Amino acid sequence: MRLLLWLLLLPFAGSAQTVLEGKAQGTYYVIKYISADTTSLQGAIDSIFASIDQSLSLYKSNSLINEFNEKGYVQMDPHMQAVIKKALVISKITGGAFDITVKPLVDVWGFGVHPPAERKIPSPDTLKSILSCVGSRYLKIKGTGLSRTKAGVTLDCNGIAQGYTTDVIGRFLDSKGIQNYLVDVGGELCAKGQNSHHQYWTVGIEGENQRIIPLANRAVTTSGNYRRFFDSGGKRFAHTIDPRSGQAIHNNIISVTVIAKDAITADGFDNALILMGVEKAFAFIKQHPELQLEAGFIYKDAEGNIRESFSPGFPK
Repeated sequence: MRLLLWLLLLPFAGSAQTVLEGKAQGTYYVIKYISADTTSLQGAIDSIFASIDQSLSLYKSNSLINEFNEKGYVQMDPHMQAVIKKALVISKITGGAFDITVKPLVDVWGFGVHPPAERKIPSPDTLKSILSCVGSRYLKIKGTGLSRTKAGVTLDCNGIAQGYTTDVIGRFLDSKGIQNYLVDVGGELCAKGQNSHHQYWTVGIEGENQRIIPLANRAVTTSGNYRRFFDSGGKRFAHTIDPRSGQAIHNNIISVTVIAKDAITADGFDNALILMGVEKAFAFIKQHPELQLEAGFIYKDAEGNIRESFSPGFPK
């Protein structure tokens, strides 16, 4: 089963359309906006990506997050402050199903920055040892300072950073007086206003049935287990790691698409909802109306058939 998140590319007859696209944060980006000002914003967009990478990228040796992982303390910049604080809120409300201290588990399962030639299932003793250093309770914030209260605690913000980046670019476009735009950073999207046909921007989800989602000043992200995984002992282990048990997910979920008020929220909750499973995820959404979340799952049933299930407020 192949899931594809795609944009409906609508014409912009009679309007000035600008499209910026390229590679950043290990993925692609596409930024579309309508504006009478045709001055290029490419340089400013590149600067935004570079600034966030300097803060949160595990692939940059001198980034702030790598400084924390090495020393156990760092003075946070505004990007790191925003992401860490949001991550701690999501970790608390999900009971630890989302946790940015998951890095040592991601590494031991072979899904980290430097993956091994062959991924293997870690031993129970190894996971038990690593789990003693996993948990947001070991992080302490004082002013702009971030420290750890236990040696071995390290951070991986990849489960939320791209959503944050999407929002930052959206706010940058706002600051330029641009009221109609669509930002896509590696499949994490936010939209504002309408296209030149005076309709909301739309995104399509291709699964068992094609479903079109209008983005009425909302954001959408998708997390899936169909790209990064390995098979062992008749089971498929995906890159979604449960910070509570240390286990790489091997359930029947193929993907979840989450709609939220902003991309950092959608991105932060999508992995947690996968770990919950369909029924518990929908119960969670119902119990927390203040989050304004909607979710759509693609999964396999007990017979191996592809199924879809959506929360009540997910666009029909």
